[in-house]
Amino acid sequence: MTPAERRAVEAWESLFRAQVAVLRRLGADDIWHDVSFREYDVLFTLRSRPGHAARLRDLAAHSLLSQPSLSRMVDRLEARGLVAREVVPGDARGTLVVLTEEGVRVQGEVGRRHAEAIAAYVGGALGDDDLDALRDLTGRLRDAQGEIPDVRRDRGR
Repeated sequence: MTPAERRAVEAWESLFRAQVAVLRRLGADDIWHDVSFREYDVLFTLRSRPGHAARLRDLAAHSLLSQPSLSRMVDRLEARGLVAREVVPGDARGTLVVLTEEGVRVQGEVGRRHAEAIAAYVGGALGDDDLDALRDLTGRLRDAQGEIPDVRRDRGR
């Protein structure tokens, strides 16, 4: 392994392990009363979309869940009144997942607690300049990956 490769691997491992540590800490917090961490991610994603809605395939593209797992989760969220499924206008085969008023309320309440925890764990460990640099570096890293195919969906073709 070259020194440049070793440096890249060490930086990645450091970033990855820091993320895992923070995610474990967040997951252990007593802030997820109404939803699980993964369910919150779906609600958060919908809340950030125009009209608080997204096609199921777009939700899957922004999630760590496979589309079948996401479909089951959406079923559970729908049964609890947090999301609704609608037909995509002009595309009878497309499914639009829409955040309900109750979903907006739950996401907002859990989101406030989640933001406070992130501020404590990440903001408590890093200063303003560090946070700005981290956001810049992770954004550049993400942008450098370009369009990434969904290998879960493309497997077996």
